[in-house]
Amino acid sequence: MISASLNAASAAAPAPKAAIAARQAGYKKMGAAMKALNDQLKTGAPVKAKMVGAAQALAAAAREQPRLFPAGSGPTAGVPTDALPNIWTDRATFDGQMARLIAESGKLIAVVNGGNADAIRAQAKATGATCAACHRQFRADN
Repeated sequence: MISASLNAASAAAPAPKAAIAARQAGYKKMGAAMKALNDQLKTGAPVKAKMVGAAQALAAAAREQPRLFPAGSGPTAGVPTDALPNIWTDRATFDGQMARLIAESGKLIAVVNGGNADAIRAQAKATGATCAACHRQFRADN
């Protein structure tokens, strides 16, 4: 199902310059959402609604990302990007990382809705580890 979503998403890919701008904005949204979630967890009384909103924002942005890496939107596009060329030369691995991100961020929503702070911390850590693993493989500015 996820691979079908990734394939369908790539069919509707924007032009390279627009794709780069959109994916950079999406990753900034994801970072802000993760920060908001972790900030709530650091308080003595996290607000569930804020954590749910952050998890939903992160997952929504994650679902959009796969279509934002069309052919020609890498370093040769003439637009500053930290995307490494191996995104396009090792697409199967990259798509697998994207699928894991989508899955982990989806799990994060479910765990946050459960309300257990320890479980939320653990799933936030797992989601962040998925982000970090992709960065190590496919992002120039680690």
